[in-house]
Amino acid sequence: MNIRPQPEPLGPSATRDALRRLLRSRRGALGEARRNAAAAAITRHIGASNWLHGARPIGLYVSVGYEVRTDALRALARRRHCRVYLPRIADYRRRVMVFTREREPLMRRNRHGIPEPAAAHWVAARTLSVVFVPLLGFDLHGARLGAGAGYYDRLFAYRRHRHSWQRPLLIGLAYSCQRVEHIEPAGHDVPLDAVVTEEGVLRFTRPAH
Repeated sequence: MNIRPQPEPLGPSATRDALRRLLRSRRGALGEARRNAAAAAITRHIGASNWLHGARPIGLYVSVGYEVRTDALRALARRRHCRVYLPRIADYRRRVMVFTREREPLMRRNRHGIPEPAAAHWVAARTLSVVFVPLLGFDLHGARLGAGAGYYDRLFAYRRHRHSWQRPLLIGLAYSCQRVEHIEPAGHDVPLDAVVTEEGVLRFTRPAH
């Protein structure tokens, strides 16, 4: 995968919040047509991989705002007979998130305006094979910069500093413009196994930490 370098005017010492503002600006500047084309390409790349084979249980977010749209990917997963699980916030104060089986149209919007399953039954994160996650930024070492709430990092904290493969694989979905030269990992950050952009699949051979 050949990802074109993106200018990083804030430099490596930029704060995470400043970097988030920069990346939100990049993402929002793409325009609807380019975002839709990117989402279609990302879905094709994932469809050509083995991540949706074998009726696997997968985690997949419901896209909002300028995030990479996941409607087509959810439909593809269902056609491949995958069991699709969606994130649901179980505790706002402690920032606890769980994954619940997709039960459309039984969806509700949480406090952040994100649709989520209304059912209370959830599954352990380790039972999922692959989880596709949103992000604001990524680097070539697998470091992920999220929105800042930390829901995904808390849920997958057991994967930090891992010495061997542990389920599930964490796959970031992003536009190529969200790539930066370096993201300094915080102690709670969980590294990605791969990122898929409109340009292709980038796999990481070692944790970002």
